[in-house]
Amino acid sequence: MKIGVIGSGNIGGNLGKHWAKAGHEVLFTSRHPEQLKDLARDAGNNAKAVSLDEAWEANADVYLLATPFKAIDELSEVYAGEYGNKILIDATNPYPERDGEMAQEVRDSNRNASEYTAMKFNTARTTKAFNTIYADHLKERAFRDTDKLAIPFAAQDEESKQVTQQLIEDIGFDAVYVGALTETGSMDPDQKVYGKSVTKKELEAML
Repeated sequence: MKIGVIGSGNIGGNLGKHWAKAGHEVLFTSRHPEQLKDLARDAGNNAKAVSLDEAWEANADVYLLATPFKAIDELSEVYAGEYGNKILIDATNPYPERDGEMAQEVRDSNRNASEYTAMKFNTARTTKAFNTIYADHLKERAFRDTDKLAIPFAAQDEESKQVTQQLIEDIGFDAVYVGALTETGSMDPDQKVYGKSVTKKELEAML
């Protein structure tokens, strides 16, 4: 698959490297792609650094959203014509101390964070994954054959569910489906499975 990584920090950078290692074509993005050349080089021949515009224009199969939560409003508005019917994996989290008032409003509202993202990227097929795991564990505990960590995920339709599950399992984690985006409250910051590095059996028991 061709995967556009929107936000190439600790989560996006590590995921992109893992997916490239697993054989996927990865596009790391930044407003200043020249700053990502080392990351792309470390990821190997299946990865390259591009601008945000180039990533959306590349018509990738999947886009990973791993930016600060406060970037959602602008990204969804500027690229509204580009993400229609695309699978968008939302790995963001609202942190008011970093993202400001809009993140606090989302956390105080009666919708969870992934529902907010899906509302903003309203023509995409939004799934939720990789927002609950620590970056160090994502980096160091991929590609395991035993004692795999479990990644909870949610999806709205069968194809995006299957694709997200495959991308979790391709890099050596166990996928645990929690349901539709309305069911992802337990994945939000400070909630039941947020920050929990556990096995599939342990995660299923928590849920």
